[in-house]
Amino acid sequence: MAADVQDLSNDVGVRLKAVRTMRNISQRELAKRTGVTHSSLSLIEQGKVSPSVSSLKKILDGIPITVGEFFTLDLQNTDQIFYTAEELQDVGSDNLSLKLVGYNRKNRAMSFIIETYPPGADTGHDMMAYRGEEAGVVIEGEVEVIVGAQVRVLKEGDSYYFSTTQPHRFRNNSDKPCRVVSCSTPAKHF
Repeated sequence: MAADVQDLSNDVGVRLKAVRTMRNISQRELAKRTGVTHSSLSLIEQGKVSPSVSSLKKILDGIPITVGEFFTLDLQNTDQIFYTAEELQDVGSDNLSLKLVGYNRKNRAMSFIIETYPPGADTGHDMMAYRGEEAGVVIEGEVEVIVGAQVRVLKEGDSYYFSTTQPHRFRNNSDKPCRVVSCSTPAKHF
């Protein structure tokens, strides 16, 4: 029985430290918010003290997180959340740059891409079509977007949204680079 209590206190301590760290709250800050001493928080996180339910609730209110969320939060999810510009994977080909955000995420549900079209670049002679949706906004330059029988040259600030079951392609007919930020579903696995 004593071993079970120790395991529970270790679990609560490990969980508390993980949640507090995820929320960027120091032990001292949490102590100040809750009125629980810094040394008590330290002992709980080390698994040396098991807090009462009322003490745990008081501590969690300072984060803030409910007791239910605290015990059900997935601490094993190790997917990367933030990416520097250098960490973006370029999945483009030829002279077309497609910087995919979240390339390394296991269960990616969308493709969020920063597309760069140098002058004369395009997505290929053949039209693309697949089940899903795509949306995007031109953030620099201009790009010709062909969706089915519709053709439009989009300039900085212009955007699009269409069903990708319609044949489509993109090309930069100008003499300046074009950048587009786009999102499509389902995720393309390059």
